[in-house]
Amino acid sequence: MDHPRPIFVPPGGPPQGPGPDRGIYARMGEENIFKMMSDFYGELEKSPLRPLFPPDMEEASRRSALFFVTLLGGPPLYAEKHGPPRMRARHLPFGIDEKARQVWLGCFGKILEGAEAKYGFPGEHLEGFKRFLEDFSAWMVNKA
Repeated sequence: MDHPRPIFVPPGGPPQGPGPDRGIYARMGEENIFKMMSDFYGELEKSPLRPLFPPDMEEASRRSALFFVTLLGGPPLYAEKHGPPRMRARHLPFGIDEKARQVWLGCFGKILEGAEAKYGFPGEHLEGFKRFLEDFSAWMVNKA
């Protein structure tokens, strides 16, 4: 009989720091956030993490964009369509270890290169956003 894998809980617990600046949305706008996430999922599609995602990567990117719109200060699009984010719980079915986390961060890092010009991302908030991604992704790790 198969036993479910043990769920690793990161020792730091949920992210403790401040989230990204909520004024980012006002500067970027919804369209740019959707474009950024589409490009990010394009990177993920080329990565070793591809098997963790559904067949339709564009749909997956739109779902993720709904979350990021709210996170960056926009309307609660994700919650309106999918309910409370509960991102750790939603990611538990997928075995995410530190190596996978680093690949994910690397893909996001590529997208954030030149993000000011590509997406209108406010440069003064880029480092804070990257810190958030570090903390957020650490909390998604569920496999030792």
